Amino acid sequence: MLTSHHRTCHLCEANCGVIITAEGRNILSIKGDPENPLSRGHVCPKSQALADLENDPDRLRTPVKRVGDDWLPISWDTAYAEIAARMAAIRRAGGEAGLYLGNPTAHNYSISPQVPALKKAIGARSAFSASTVDQIPHQLVQLLMFGHNALFPIPDIDRTQHMVIIGGNPLASNGSVWTVPDVKKRIAALQARGGRLTVIDPRRTETALVADAHHFIRPGSDPALLVALLLALDEAGLVNPGRLGAMLDGWDSVWEALRTFEIPALAAACGIDAAVIHGLAAEIGAGDPAVVYGRIGVSTAAFGTLNQWLIVLINIATGNLDRVGGAMFSDPAVDIVGQTGSGSQGRFRSRVSGHPELLGEFPAVAMAEEIATPGPGRITALFTIAGNPVLSVPDGGALDAALDTLELMVSIDMYVTATSAHADYILPPCGPLEKDHYPLFLAPIAVRNFAKYSPPVFERTPGTKSDWEIVAELARAIAAATGDTLPAIVPPRDTLDRMLKNSPRGLSLADIEAHPHGLDLGALEPRLPERLRTPDKHIACAPEALIADLTGRFADWLAEAPGDGLVLIGRRRVRNNNSWLANSHRLAKGPARCTLMIAPADAEARGIADGMDVTITSAAGRVTIAAEISDAMMPGVVSLPHGFGHDRPGIKLSVAAQRPGVSHNDLTERGRIDPLSGNAALVGTPVLVAPASQAVAAE
Repeated sequence: MLTSHHRTCHLCEANCGVIITAEGRNILSIKGDPENPLSRGHVCPKSQALADLENDPDRLRTPVKRVGDDWLPISWDTAYAEIAARMAAIRRAGGEAGLYLGNPTAHNYSISPQVPALKKAIGARSAFSASTVDQIPHQLVQLLMFGHNALFPIPDIDRTQHMVIIGGNPLASNGSVWTVPDVKKRIAALQARGGRLTVIDPRRTETALVADAHHFIRPGSDPALLVALLLALDEAGLVNPGRLGAMLDGWDSVWEALRTFEIPALAAACGIDAAVIHGLAAEIGAGDPAVVYGRIGVSTAAFGTLNQWLIVLINIATGNLDRVGGAMFSDPAVDIVGQTGSGSQGRFRSRVSGHPELLGEFPAVAMAEEIATPGPGRITALFTIAGNPVLSVPDGGALDAALDTLELMVSIDMYVTATSAHADYILPPCGPLEKDHYPLFLAPIAVRNFAKYSPPVFERTPGTKSDWEIVAELARAIAAATGDTLPAIVPPRDTLDRMLKNSPRGLSLADIEAHPHGLDLGALEPRLPERLRTPDKHIACAPEALIADLTGRFADWLAEAPGDGLVLIGRRRVRNNNSWLANSHRLAKGPARCTLMIAPADAEARGIADGMDVTITSAAGRVTIAAEISDAMMPGVVSLPHGFGHDRPGIKLSVAAQRPGVSHNDLTERGRIDPLSGNAALVGTPVLVAPASQAVAAE
């Protein structure tokens, strides 16, 4: 019997609507839903991975326990009982537990309400997540300026006249911290109405290729460009916050700090001509709707928090924050901002390096040292949920080694990955199409106010459990073993329904379910000052820590001569998504994508030919991979994608093993971070590149 299911593809932030046609449990097709008001029929190749994940023979279907080098299937009750007993013994002995949440947890609305119970049950003081190798600078800036970490300004691409993208590549990512499906057509529409797209990136990305202008920038130098743009606006008399002026605190202090810098020195530091900077400032400050958006390339940098602050300041200075066509705030069906705490900072510090907590977490770069360093408080038990930090966190080799020293490791994961291969127990969730979906965290950052609930496509396979059930039941088993008590389990649908009803729109889950293609709640509208969560409903423009970082650490950096040699950046392709989808046979097809992109002049100077194996060496490690010579690269910069390195011992991913690639994070350094947010500085790692034959000969 043929069935048709209207579903959201949950594999990236775009949340495209899809129509899945099946015969029984056999998936016949996955196509874009033309009636979905957000994605409008758009779908990217990643959607096909839904079928691959559902049917993957490598996917675990039952809990497994490590016995020597083998994985033995065990029952859920046995797994819970054994884990609970071992965790109770560790707690009695004074051991410390850690918890790591991977990026997929942000795409699964049902897990988050259960995580606090697990954290309490295991007594975890040390929590880590993919946030600190990704977007936490955004959240810190929003906490400091707007009063809540989840108040994300959303680029209104559908109504702007000039969009500037710095360090982002939405044609590959489908939007990042920006739910923007069908972005290529949205860019075309911008240009058709006479608007412009400017891309600033050390690589001529897929997005740069369709832009009206592209400018190379030295990796890590983004504050120099952003400060220069603000000064150019100031010099031209184009600073005009408009109606925002009445709600700006510390605005004069910002300019006092900015005016200690000079455009010529800033332009030289970032590698963009001063005339280009003046011209760009004149365009975005001309009064038409404009928006500056900075993403992964500016967030995962040594000045990640400073970058995001300066971007907000530019949007304020041009009058484009909370303006139609500028950077706006949503009015979502579920208002997370109104139903969660604003966020915390600095309540306690990590044991080894003294990192301050941010939003209840320590930097992921601290995980290896917190496990490997002896002494009171050392992490001896680790629980991971949908995460692969061995590949996604800097200096993966150090974490790889540290995980082997744990007394207990439990992974809630579908696969035996580079990380879960170290676990004592792996607890696998059911297939992705056996779960429901709601974009709890991603709908609030969409280009339109939008809601869609997706019921499961298939009935649950007997004996399997959803992620939230695993987390909730495991937490209660451990609590029972340690004598703790936890609140009763509330099903996620009930929690979602309550959150909908408690939000300003007052919708119910039934209201959302009545619209199988998705419920369009309208375009974004100006929402300040009411949306602000600061006590006085003002924007805190000059947080002390950011002013100090600008006039101290950045000023010191600017005074130093730029270093010689090559620096490394990452990249993403539309058929990849970190390490999640490496085992999808549909996505793995085609040319090899794990290559080192290098500019022609840099390759020639090192005797490197296209396709030649090269060795890349950094302070953290060394890898060997094929070179791809490309004039898309800025001279002095090389690029290696994230999410590869599937040849470590113990991994059981048969498709990924055919093209394992190398891990970018075997080269990144744990010590290179943004000290304000703790975010890893993945951008701009100094590297040496040479033909692999030379490296072998030298050994």
